[in-house]
Amino acid sequence: MSCASCAKRRPKWLPSPPNCKEGRAQMPYVEVTRIVKADPAAVFAALSDMEAFPRFMENVNEVKVLRREGNRTESSWHVTLQGAPFRWVESDEFLADERRITYKQISGDLKKFEGEWRIEAAPEGASVTLTTDFEFGMPMIAGLLNPVARLILRRNAEQMLQALSEDLSSS
Repeated sequence: MSCASCAKRRPKWLPSPPNCKEGRAQMPYVEVTRIVKADPAAVFAALSDMEAFPRFMENVNEVKVLRREGNRTESSWHVTLQGAPFRWVESDEFLADERRITYKQISGDLKKFEGEWRIEAAPEGASVTLTTDFEFGMPMIAGLLNPVARLILRRNAEQMLQALSEDLSSS
């Protein structure tokens, strides 16, 4: 999809961003949901133990909780996606009554990186949704990078949920 404003500024040889609106590519957003055959409370507990993520998620190299205050933490992350290292510090909020965990980058490699984990009861166990909203902070190449990054993050989210499901079903 293209819009007139974007087409006027874009060289003819450069494809228009797939989600162009009013001359700007929308920021990538990824949402992945998977059924995990485990009690929703157990899923919430597993996702709350972020420092254990490297044990069962191959692209997560290290997670350290830097500060803990009530239902909030500040954590540092080091992950590798498609061979590229990414580091950031995020603020996390654990909403046990709602079975939600929200996260938001406060410093790091991306301009914006935030989202949430949602866990809901399902007949087969728990429906787990991971959302991620991100921005590279390079508007000139966003139209080229965003679709690829969205695909990589979707694949990564699916792998994370698969690993979580396998980890919980083996315990």
